[in-house]
Amino acid sequence: MKESMNEAERWILQAEDDFRFVKWVQEEDLFYDKGCFIAQQSGEKAVKACLYASGERSVIGHSILDMLKKLSTLDKNFENVLSEGKRLDRFYIPTRYPNGLPGGSPFQTFDKEDLSNAVNDLIQIIEICQKFLNKFKQ
Repeated sequence: MKESMNEAERWILQAEDDFRFVKWVQEEDLFYDKGCFIAQQSGEKAVKACLYASGERSVIGHSILDMLKKLSTLDKNFENVLSEGKRLDRFYIPTRYPNGLPGGSPFQTFDKEDLSNAVNDLIQIIEICQKFLNKFKQ
């Protein structure tokens, strides 16, 4: 179990560092597409930390929603952020690749409101993940 917690700690620390970057992007009021993508990445890493803490040895995939559903079988509190995970998942491809959009490029498509919503969703996910991980530290 100690090895699982060490891996979980690595993932949550990276998720928190990514979150700090997203907040910086938001404060700078630019690079909305990149901020939305890193918000998705931060949420993904936080959720993966919880899966590692719960004993998973290998966590593959990028869907926050799918991972939250799995975690909700262990802790019903994760059900409270399924919508947030689903919204963040939408930033995985189209924020990076022009062919992920019907027209335009990501930097032209995503805006301040998208980033603000992504940050709000990410806050909810990180908070619930931190609470879950704290149970293992006691």
